[in-house]
Amino acid sequence: MKKFYLGILIMSASTIQSQKFPALKAPIAEKQEHIREIHGDKVNDPYYWMIDYFKKGKDSTKVVDYLKAENTYWEGMMKDTEPFREKLFQEMKARIKEKDESVPVFENGYYYYTRTEAGKQYFKYCRKKGSLTAPEEILLDIDKLAEGHPYYSATGFSISPDNNKLVYGVDDLSRRQYTLFLKDLTTGKTTDLGIKNTEGSAEWANDNKTIFYTENNPVTLLSEKIKKHTLGTDPGKDVTVYEEKDKTNYISVYKSKNHKFILIYSGATTSSETRYLDADQPNGTFKVFQPRMKNVLYTITPLEDKFLIRTNKDALNFKIAETPLDKTGVENWKDFIPHRSDVLMQAVSAFKNYLVFSERQNGLTQLVIYDRKTAKKEALTFDEPAYTISSLENPEYNTDNFRFGYTSMITPVSQFEQDLKTGKRTLLKQQEVLGGYAKDEYATERLFATAKDGTKIPISIVYKKGFKKDGNSPLLLYAYGSYGNSMDASFSSTRLSLLNRGFAFAIAHIRGGQEMGRQWYEDGKMMKKKNTFTDFIDAGEYLVKEKYTSPKHLYAQGGSAGGLLMGAVANMSPNLWNGVISQVPFVDVVNTMLDESIPLTTNEYDEWGNPNNKEAYFYMKSYSPYENIEKKKYPNILVTTGLHDSQVQYFEPAKWVSKLRDMKTDKNILLLKTDMNYGHGGASGRFDYLKDISLVYAFMFKLEGIDK
Repeated sequence: MKKFYLGILIMSASTIQSQKFPALKAPIAEKQEHIREIHGDKVNDPYYWMIDYFKKGKDSTKVVDYLKAENTYWEGMMKDTEPFREKLFQEMKARIKEKDESVPVFENGYYYYTRTEAGKQYFKYCRKKGSLTAPEEILLDIDKLAEGHPYYSATGFSISPDNNKLVYGVDDLSRRQYTLFLKDLTTGKTTDLGIKNTEGSAEWANDNKTIFYTENNPVTLLSEKIKKHTLGTDPGKDVTVYEEKDKTNYISVYKSKNHKFILIYSGATTSSETRYLDADQPNGTFKVFQPRMKNVLYTITPLEDKFLIRTNKDALNFKIAETPLDKTGVENWKDFIPHRSDVLMQAVSAFKNYLVFSERQNGLTQLVIYDRKTAKKEALTFDEPAYTISSLENPEYNTDNFRFGYTSMITPVSQFEQDLKTGKRTLLKQQEVLGGYAKDEYATERLFATAKDGTKIPISIVYKKGFKKDGNSPLLLYAYGSYGNSMDASFSSTRLSLLNRGFAFAIAHIRGGQEMGRQWYEDGKMMKKKNTFTDFIDAGEYLVKEKYTSPKHLYAQGGSAGGLLMGAVANMSPNLWNGVISQVPFVDVVNTMLDESIPLTTNEYDEWGNPNNKEAYFYMKSYSPYENIEKKKYPNILVTTGLHDSQVQYFEPAKWVSKLRDMKTDKNILLLKTDMNYGHGGASGRFDYLKDISLVYAFMFKLEGIDK
C-alpha cells in the first residue's frame, strides 16, 4: 500500500493542460481499506481516514500534512498569477467605500447604525439618542475587539428594553459556536457571561435582567436547548425552558415585534411548532401555540387583538390565517389571506396600521402593502426583467414608515423608505461603487431553458454591452438549488472584474430553490433531487445552444449544497464545462448522512433522506459525487474548503479531490485550497474574502488566457 508523504507523486508534463500551468508534484493521498456495509451493499472507502482530524483534533497531524501539501501544490500551480491576483484584489477593494455608514435604524428612542473606517477590516456599532444630530455613542468597536484574531465574528446585538445593556455573541474560531458577552452601556464594562456554545444571540424579557438563548450541542452543533439566564447568577444553573428531543429539528428563540411575547420556534423541513410566553412574565411557563402536525409548517405574528399564522396547512404555497389571542389551536384558524396556486407567501411584517407581505410570483419577489383598516392591498412594482426586492430591518411597530431593499444584476443595492399612508418613496442610500459605474454599459436578461421533462428553468444573466453571442465568449453559470433557498438576481461590484474582461455571469434558478413556488422546492429534494442537477445541465446546454458560450468557455460555480451540485454535474456531464469551481462542497452525501456524530446531519434527513432507509440509501448513492467518480475525463476543477468548517467538514472535499486525482484520465487541472484558519463562511474581515474571489477569477482567466 502506498503511503502518503509531502509532494509524493511527480506528474509528467503531459498530464498538464497545455502550457498554461507548470508541471509540479501533486499530492497523492494514502489509501486505507474501510468497508461500509449496509442494506446488503458493501463499499470500500479508501479515504475515510481523513475524518481523523475531525475526531482527534490537533492530535491528528497526517490529515493536516495532506491539506498543507495540497495548499503547496495549488500555490505552485497558480504562482504566476500572484501579481494578477493582487491586481484583482486591489481593483475590487478600490470599488468599496472604505469609510462608510449604514442607514440608521430607529428603535425605542435611539438611532442604531454601523460605520466603517478606511483601512479597517471590521466596523463600529453605534447609536445616537433621539436625533441624528445627537452625540455618537460607540457601543462596540469590532476593529479593536478583533485585534490578534485570525477570525472574529461578533453578532446578535440585543439591547435591553431600558436601553442600558447590550448582549452579543462572539466566535473567534469560525465554528459558528458563540460565547455570550454583556456590556453595561452606562459604565462601559464588558463581562464574559460564561455562556458558551450558543447560536450567538439572546432575547431580553421586559424586566431588563432576564435573557433567553439557544444552546447547541458542542459536538453535533445541533440546537438542542432554550435556556433562561438571570444577570448576576451562575450560568451553570441556568434553567432549561425547552429541550428539543427530535434531532431533525432546529430551534430558536426570538421576541415578537410588538415586544409582548418571547417565542420559541422548533422546525424541520416539513413540520414545526411554536411556544410563547408573556415577555412581562419571564418566570412563567411557555405555552404551545399548536402542537406540531405532520407535514405542516407554521410561524406566528402577534397583533394587538389576534395572531396571524403563516402556514402551509392545506396550502402548498402557504397562506395567512388568523386566530384569537386566547384560542390558538388549529381548529380556530381562519383564512386571512387565502392560498393562491401562483403566489408563494414568504413572510409578513407587522405594523400598527399596516401589514407588508413578502411574496413570490413568476419567479420574482414582490412586496404587498395591506391597510389594516380598509383591507386595501397594493403591490410595489418595478420594470427591470430580473430583480430582488425585500423587506429590510423594520423594528418599530408604531410607525407608518416601511423600509425595503431593491437590487438587480445591474442596479446596486438600494435602500428605500416608503410612507405606507401616502405612498411617498424616498431613496435613503444606494451602494456606491467607487471609481465610477455606468449602469447603461451593462445589460441583463431573463431567459428560460427547457428541462428534459419540459419544465421551464429561469436564468438571470448579465454582461457588458458588446458581449458577443457567437459561442466564443466565456460565461460563468452559478446555482444553489437546495433547502428552498432562492438565488435571486442581485448586484455585485466584485463581479464587474469578470464582466469587464468579457465574461457573462448567469444564475440558473433550478429546482430545489423556491423561485417558482413551493412545488419548485418539493421537486428538487429527497427522491427528486436529481432534478436539481439535470436542470443545471439543461441551463448550461441552453446557453451553449443559444451561442452565449461553448463548452470550451463555460464555467460552473456553486458552494456548500451548491458544491454538491458542482460535483454531480462534473460526474454527469463532464464535457459541458471547461472549469468547475466547487466551494465548501457537500460531496460525500451517503457517508456523512450515515454518521450522526457529524454536525447537523440529523437535521438534514428531510432534505436528502435518511440512508438508513434502503430506498433513500440507494437513491443518494446514485448521485453522491464522491460515490460516482469514474475513470474518465473531468473538467478543470478548483475546490475550496476550511479546516474549521461547521457546515461541511473539510474531509468531504479532501476525500473527493483525492479520489478524483486517483481516477480521472484527463490532463486537466485539479486544485484543492484549504483555509487553515476559517470555516464555512470564509474570512471574517470585510476585505479578506476578496482574495478568495481573486483566486477564483484568476483560475478562470488563466484557462481563458486572460492575464490582465
